[in-house]
Amino acid sequence: MGHGLRFYPETFMIQFDIITIFPDFFKCFTSESLIKRAQEKGLIKINVHNLRDFSPKPHQVVDDRPFGGGFGMVLKIEPFFKAVQAVKLKGKNKKSKVIFFTPRARKFNQKKAFEFSKLDQIIFLCGRYEGIDERVAKYLADEKISIGNYVLLGGELPAMAVIEAVSRLAPGVIGIDKPGILEQRISKEKGFIEYAQYTRPEVFKPSRRARRIVAGKPKSWRAPKVLLSGNHKEIEKWRKKHGKVID
Repeated sequence: MGHGLRFYPETFMIQFDIITIFPDFFKCFTSESLIKRAQEKGLIKINVHNLRDFSPKPHQVVDDRPFGGGFGMVLKIEPFFKAVQAVKLKGKNKKSKVIFFTPRARKFNQKKAFEFSKLDQIIFLCGRYEGIDERVAKYLADEKISIGNYVLLGGELPAMAVIEAVSRLAPGVIGIDKPGILEQRISKEKGFIEYAQYTRPEVFKPSRRARRIVAGKPKSWRAPKVLLSGNHKEIEKWRKKHGKVID
């Protein structure tokens, strides 16, 4: 992303393939805001696949009781295998990864988002119920990812979180088309420099009645003067001092 280069080439695109038993979860996510526009521009592509389509008719069963007994049902390996086989991009130079979500894995972070943004395709395996047959994680997935030390009902929300984090790094998605603008907020370690943002009004004064809900806070809430100074060198110093590298 050096000077003299167009910030987002027309051929650039990341393809996300989501394998889930609840494809409707993604209808709003894929049809709103920047994610929708990024797809329309051809910067990203999101395909949502119903796991049941890869299980034999008429019942299209995708789960069964766990070996050894226990609570709940476990998603079977066969439908996931067939789904990945069907959607994985073919080609020598295609860089593709299959991602399995589990709280037992390493944490997803900004560095990982940068790594994923260099891929051509990311395939997400979304679990439900008691989980997915462990052989999916062991043999079918390229990487196991956690978004935190907690258990959710399924992998759909983690998939959305990863798609957002990776998509915003695709050139052009967040509307930045000038070389060097995004790079200014990227650290050498491939983290992301996040700092506080302010806008009008310069001074906000809650009404006397409204101040009861923020008891103990100042009567006037002011934006930092340096940000209104027009002194870009001082503004940059302030942002470095108050910013944090999200890695």
